[in-house]
Amino acid sequence: MGIRITTLSENTANYGFIGEWGLSILVEMDGTRILMDTGLGFSAVHNAQLMGIDLSTIDRIALSHGHADHTGGLRDVLKLKGGVEVVAHPDIWDSKYAQRGQDSFQYIGIPFTREELESRGARFNLTREPVRVTEHIMTSGEIPMASGYEDIDNFLFVKKDGAFRPDPLADDLALIIDTDFGLIVILGCGHRGIVNTLRHARKLTGKEMIYAVIGGIHLFRASDEQIEMTIAELQGMGIQKLGVSHCTGFKASARLAQEFPDAFFQNNAGASFELP
Repeated sequence: MGIRITTLSENTANYGFIGEWGLSILVEMDGTRILMDTGLGFSAVHNAQLMGIDLSTIDRIALSHGHADHTGGLRDVLKLKGGVEVVAHPDIWDSKYAQRGQDSFQYIGIPFTREELESRGARFNLTREPVRVTEHIMTSGEIPMASGYEDIDNFLFVKKDGAFRPDPLADDLALIIDTDFGLIVILGCGHRGIVNTLRHARKLTGKEMIYAVIGGIHLFRASDEQIEMTIAELQGMGIQKLGVSHCTGFKASARLAQEFPDAFFQNNAGASFELP
């Protein structure tokens, strides 16, 4: 059971590729190609072309959440692909903002209208429940906030009825690959917490061992206490590969590298590898 994972867009890049704030990861397994997120802009399509990857052959798109740095490349991907199912949570279409000052809010949601994307072939499958994409691959659906120490950033808001309200990021989801050697979990940002996400993956699949965690692990604003609690939890999950990206943060990445020296790696744009 071979799985190829290729990172098309990420904040930093391997030599010759373009780095751009955001994330886009291509998963190939069971004869199926699933694109998890599309990055902020043109980098996913550009880097795919450099790697000889034909994005017109993808079978599904999964959106981890409705922020621009994970959806901004969607129009360019659709120009190549045309008709394709896009699996996501209904809240991706909320009007999402980040607070940049006391009374300053910046729009950070999907930079296109739903109508435009549908006119280019997007078929949105919007659900709060997990979606089984293949026999071995599923989306997480809505992730419960259960750890007790993982919280949503307090500067993220949605605008409803003219008022700004805290965004619960209920649309945050992950891709779960169920293999005979353990679970592989692909994250966009992990806004609802890496521990919450992995616990949820275990519950959905009935499997305890997490073989690999790859993608954004939202710790760049986390306290030292939260980072240490996260490390303690991860150490009991049997992780063999820990490829961090995007919003993990330098401090958290350094600690994870210390605690998981054989598993840790920086998952940059241009990285492509097979598991196990």
